[in-house]
Amino acid sequence: MTKQRKLLIDYLSKHTDESLSAGQIAEALSEQISKSAVYRNLSDMEAEGKLHRVAGGGGREAVYRYSDEHKCFGYLHLSCKSCGKTVHMEKKIADELVTSVAALDHFSIDKSETVIYGLCADCNNA
Repeated sequence: MTKQRKLLIDYLSKHTDESLSAGQIAEALSEQISKSAVYRNLSDMEAEGKLHRVAGGGGREAVYRYSDEHKCFGYLHLSCKSCGKTVHMEKKIADELVTSVAALDHFSIDKSETVIYGLCADCNNA
């Protein structure tokens, strides 16, 4: 593991409840890692299954979620459009939603690719 990869993993592991763009990550680590190294490592980590990349909401650039420690695969995610916080949807509710959509609309949801955008409780009350 390179020093750059370790710095990137350390940063991402401290932001597991956020979906971050490559630009945001590169900016946060700009004094320690080159922008090209951030992009290269993000690509490699995605291929290794340590990161999950999804399209940003509202036409924003793609965002990454670090999933190596928290096993995000198989969960629906809720992402706040205001603060960027991302959390797992309650499993029982997510399973009911997936089952209902499959039964009623004959559509199979890929939970590993699905993010539902809205406002978190903190931003709703602000």
